[in-house]
Amino acid sequence: MTGTVTATLLALCPVLLAAGFLVGRRTAHPAGRSDVGTPVERATFETLHTASLAAPALRAGLTEDTARKSARRLRTLLGTDALAVTNRSAVLAWDGAAEQQHAAHVLGQVVPVLAGGRSVAFDCGCADVDCPLRWAVAAPVVADGRVLGSLVAYAPHESAVLARATDEVARWVSVQLELAELDRSRTRLIEAEIKALRAQISPHFIFNSLAAIASFVRTDPERARELLLEFADFTRYSFRKHGEFTTLADELHSIDQYLALVRARFGDRLSVTLQIAPEVLPVTLPFLCLQPLVENAVKHGLEGAVTRSRITIGATDAGAEAEVVIEDDGVGMDPAELRAVLRGEGGASHGIGLSNVDERLRQVFGDAYGLVIETGIGAGTKITIRIPKYRAGVYAP
Repeated sequence: MTGTVTATLLALCPVLLAAGFLVGRRTAHPAGRSDVGTPVERATFETLHTASLAAPALRAGLTEDTARKSARRLRTLLGTDALAVTNRSAVLAWDGAAEQQHAAHVLGQVVPVLAGGRSVAFDCGCADVDCPLRWAVAAPVVADGRVLGSLVAYAPHESAVLARATDEVARWVSVQLELAELDRSRTRLIEAEIKALRAQISPHFIFNSLAAIASFVRTDPERARELLLEFADFTRYSFRKHGEFTTLADELHSIDQYLALVRARFGDRLSVTLQIAPEVLPVTLPFLCLQPLVENAVKHGLEGAVTRSRITIGATDAGAEAEVVIEDDGVGMDPAELRAVLRGEGGASHGIGLSNVDERLRQVFGDAYGLVIETGIGAGTKITIRIPKYRAGVYAP
């Protein structure tokens, strides 16, 4: 009975996660006893709890280490005497009885599974009269349409329940490995987006910054030295090689260095006001998320301006979120053109990194957290970003 319940629960595992938690809770009674529920309720809780313990290792991919860490949990899910986890070329882990009698033969027995991607049941063919395992079922582990390996469950005798349960567990493992691949793909995508963003840091800005520094070498050597240190710190931060997240404090510090270099060139033409609430400085956000927006504000604020341009950068506490506002009084943009830029259809000259930053914010925090942009031709630009103060999996290195 328990084996059948286990197989059914695994098929419905995502749906029952919350229910399993509620059903499995133990409520204390005045007499000190606890309500442990019915046998089916206990089986629900135990199955889901065991699955939750096995999942973290599998979310790192199928390796010898992750197979070893998850094999015992998977064997517990199946309630079988022994379990082998393989990739296409090796037995990654064995948990349970009779390893010496069977482990060396596993790969030869799962060839049809790895080749055809279908479960196979077979007689173990053990020559040892004392061998406790006589029958096994092997199920494929598949991710992204590729057979990555197999789960092989062993038992003393043939069992239709074990065969069905092994199929279900293998499917669940496959889902975890597909999620692991999605995580890796997301990481590669974010790294590519950051590289693209770095490539958009204007070569003209770098050239002009160095030219501005050079202009102070003879007239004000100390100022030249300070600017050179600002330039070194700014480029070191912008081109760092680790971490897809940073803190608001670090991002604002880099922006301050960038603005120091800009002011060295434009002097009184550019006025910048920062209004930052100290309590939001530890908030985590995607790396290089604000700097491109400030660079965009500087570019549009000074583009064709004959008088002073003003930029305001504010960060305030908004309860469960931090709100960052970057505003300039520059040339602005046609709203239709802005929509094209956010769809990725505009060139860098029409909005440095806007679509890149918008997409990364939505990827990390959800569609409710993209850029909110108010602009018009000749009306300047105001960009508002809301950042959750806490989001699971989002932390700065």
